[in-house]
Amino acid sequence: MTLDLNDKQIRILLVAEKLFAEKGFDGTSIRNISKDAKINIAMVSYYFGSKEKMLESLIYFRTSDLKMQLENLYQEAIEPMEKINKLIDLYITRINKNKCIYQILHFELSNKKRAVDIKSFTEVKRQNLISLEKIITEGQEKGIFKKDINVILLPPTILGTFFHFQMNRPYFEELLDLRTDEAFDNYIKTDLTKHIKQTIKALLINEI
Repeated sequence: MTLDLNDKQIRILLVAEKLFAEKGFDGTSIRNISKDAKINIAMVSYYFGSKEKMLESLIYFRTSDLKMQLENLYQEAIEPMEKINKLIDLYITRINKNKCIYQILHFELSNKKRAVDIKSFTEVKRQNLISLEKIITEGQEKGIFKKDINVILLPPTILGTFFHFQMNRPYFEELLDLRTDEAFDNYIKTDLTKHIKQTIKALLINEI
């Protein structure tokens, strides 16, 4: 899938993202989206054809640019561990900023009733994994990283820690005395991100 979106299409997708996150996919209609986007319902249907196609476009719109960012990161003239740390920063920042789409993804990808074609999204993830594998291989060739690394499980380790923290927000807010949104987000950027980096480093570094 390739996307070449105009301003109206982007506006429709942003409205759809907000409504899907608030009301759920089934609870949102094309009419709801066109009304909030202030665009004729026929034009919305013309651009995307159906809600399912709109969801596919939204997922790709929010995730496809990560591929280029990871490729650029691999090309940077820095040590492999620093690349991994920057990758973790990139992942956490993007997910924290785009909670809506990841909330939608979590539900839709676990919904067996939905016939949403996610092949393009799967391909994006596969390409991102290839970029990560390149960084790991570089570190292994330099003798910095261990040889027996399960690269496939590194993204779930990073994302799983983040999502567990987010899904149990009330518990951690009370436990860590995080009384405001700013305090909660700051904890993610500092302590949680640091913990994730330490965890991944422990999995990667070759003990000499």
